[in-house]
Amino acid sequence: MMNIPASSTLSAAGPGSPDGRTIAVSIVEDDPEARGLLEDWLNAAPGFRCASTHPDVPSALAGLPGERPDIVLMDINLPGGTGIECIGLLKPQMPQTQFLVITVYDDANSIYQALEAGATGYLLKRTSKEELFASLRLLQAGGSPMSSGIARRVAQAFQVPPVTAAAAEEELSDRECEVLDLLARGHAEKEIADEMSISRHTVHTYIRRIYEKLQVHSQAQAVASYSKRQQRKAT
Repeated sequence: MMNIPASSTLSAAGPGSPDGRTIAVSIVEDDPEARGLLEDWLNAAPGFRCASTHPDVPSALAGLPGERPDIVLMDINLPGGTGIECIGLLKPQMPQTQFLVITVYDDANSIYQALEAGATGYLLKRTSKEELFASLRLLQAGGSPMSSGIARRVAQAFQVPPVTAAAAEEELSDRECEVLDLLARGHAEKEIADEMSISRHTVHTYIRRIYEKLQVHSQAQAVASYSKRQQRKAT
């Protein structure tokens, strides 16, 4: 749910797009209250309109390529898949559309997976209404809006002192190693959850910890680290 005071008012005025066009925004959000609130905000704001709403990944995949909105507001935890997977599938079909993640997840794993999939910005759901619309305008003008805490995490990724891959891998738990092994075999999060008889949320947590321990920011980097580890074991 969006954590916004009911009295929050939209700062005003002006077209949504720098060229004066109305910005068409679609929403992919499973929470009906949050989805309705965002839709109402968009339709009441000068220079914006809600192009469509989708409660899950299958609906978004079926509808958005034909709707071609300027911006898609995308949650991460969705029925039928994740918002990150959805962005990865849609971005090649909709290269002109900008995807703005809006979620409760602020971990490095989610941030980097979303950006790698094709998201142009990343906001937390506690973002105020004013900040949301400022971010939408910035996005349409060519910027990459991020909540302040998210931007800090991105910056910190380039400031972490390096550790050896071997030392980091020694810190992985048996379950984390099992998840990493399945990732290396090409399994998706849902398949890993089924294989290990755990929830997708738990898989997501394991992957986040793996990324943090290995100091990587993508599945490809984690798998590469794992492959090097296997090569070292074989020698």
